[in-house]
Amino acid sequence: MSNKRVVLTGVGAVTPVGNNANDFWDALVNGKSGASRLTAFDPTPFNCHVAAEVKGYDAKEYVNPKQERRLDPFVKFAVGAAKMAMVDSGLDLSKVVPERAGVYIGSGIGGLHTVELEHQKYLSSEDISRAAGKISPFLIPMLIVNMASGIVSIELGLKGPNSSSVTACAAGSHSIGDAFRLVQRGDSDLMVAGGSEAAITKMGFGGFCALKALTTRNDDPLRASRPFDRERDGFLMGEGAGIVVLEEMEHAVKRGADIYCEVVGYGMSGDAYHMTAPDPGGDGAVRCMRLSLEDARLDISEVDYINAHGTSTQLNDSMETAAIKAVFGDRAYDIQVSSTKGVTGHLLGATGAAELIACAKAIKHAVIPPTINYEYPDPECDLDYVPNTAREKEINVAMSNSLGFGGHNVTLVLKKFKG
Repeated sequence: MSNKRVVLTGVGAVTPVGNNANDFWDALVNGKSGASRLTAFDPTPFNCHVAAEVKGYDAKEYVNPKQERRLDPFVKFAVGAAKMAMVDSGLDLSKVVPERAGVYIGSGIGGLHTVELEHQKYLSSEDISRAAGKISPFLIPMLIVNMASGIVSIELGLKGPNSSSVTACAAGSHSIGDAFRLVQRGDSDLMVAGGSEAAITKMGFGGFCALKALTTRNDDPLRASRPFDRERDGFLMGEGAGIVVLEEMEHAVKRGADIYCEVVGYGMSGDAYHMTAPDPGGDGAVRCMRLSLEDARLDISEVDYINAHGTSTQLNDSMETAAIKAVFGDRAYDIQVSSTKGVTGHLLGATGAAELIACAKAIKHAVIPPTINYEYPDPECDLDYVPNTAREKEINVAMSNSLGFGGHNVTLVLKKFKG
């Protein structure tokens, strides 16, 4: 098997704190939360009233109006982020071999907006015999998860490997990891990869409320998401997309690309424990991190920064802390660990991709984004979480953890690029 080097050359983002990667990064570094009272619908019937919604995004900047009407919001987010990532990469698509360029974009939930809207139209028919005629012919292509990858490939004209991962909150990271493997083994010269999610609907939001997974800090939205803090009470639901361009190193160097960093490790594992709760012992997360370091051929002494899954839930944050300590031993206390979900909320299937962009930016700018709203130390969470204020630091190796419902675990490892 070929073992080519893979570099990251472009990033694009649509998030609750900015509709491009630069605004997203600025918000992370300055600790500006994207939380507010929910505006998409009246949240009063639910126990949570706050969310991190995408604001001011206009998909018509990226697709024509006719096409825009036939896309679910999660696909609209993906198309915009992908086109931004392509521009950021500096790639000239006329010089790309389309059969050697692919797309791999995941989502945890897919077109929930479309499902709810079409179901409502179906039920609203007074004549049940005519209800079937209410269903849009675009229902299926608008809701299926793989359509983010499909539409992006059509828009960019990329005819290589085309797939998507559906692993809840690990979907974006799995998609990037699998895309990394495709380039690494020589199946593709470049991949557009990441995750997208737009599940803030009555059913989506209500479902997480019913799980008692969301924060109920309704009177203080900006401080509702508080990873690793003792007073954390649930995650803040978010939405958006994160997309990166991965390239075979020689392909990127030959065209004079501005390289963010090198992708060097990918580990994944399963908890085999519970459909929504993590293994309290952190076994899956531990194995995942170890596999990623083994894949990267790196020692624990070489890791400078970990972007944690850090959801602001009691179970995740204590488990992930224990897992980091199990992997790194005493050195865990010397590694900077932060969760950017205090700023963005939890972007579900897009979160790992957005957080990998944060890692790439951190390496490039030598700045670690903080864990905001960290006020009350938790004895079970006793690492250096870079509380509340960004920290300047040279980063040679960064890790990003993503852990999803169903026991899906992913760790990606980035390294400062040295030709």
